[in-house]
Amino acid sequence: MFRKRLPKFISNSYFLLTIGFACWMLFFDSEDLVAQYQLTKKVKKLYEEKAYYLEQIEIVKKEREELMSNQELLEKFAREKYFMKKPTEDVYVIVDE
Repeated sequence: MFRKRLPKFISNSYFLLTIGFACWMLFFDSEDLVAQYQLTKKVKKLYEEKAYYLEQIEIVKKEREELMSNQELLEKFAREKYFMKKPTEDVYVIVDE
């Protein structure tokens, strides 16, 4: 009696099997929609990080080239960054808080 009220295609076993399979793949499988969305977001973030680091590599290469070509700039960089000094000098580091 209940089957007579349903449209004919809904009671078809192939239709029910297809709907069940689609629900399983969309919601219950280990590679469901939520997991795919999270993976897509992660890939996008990784591409952005890659672009950032490639840009930083270019900046560092440019700075390195400038440092290696100019001896005064290299000395200034070594003194400021690594606190290097000449044998007759004293270096005092003042930390601002």
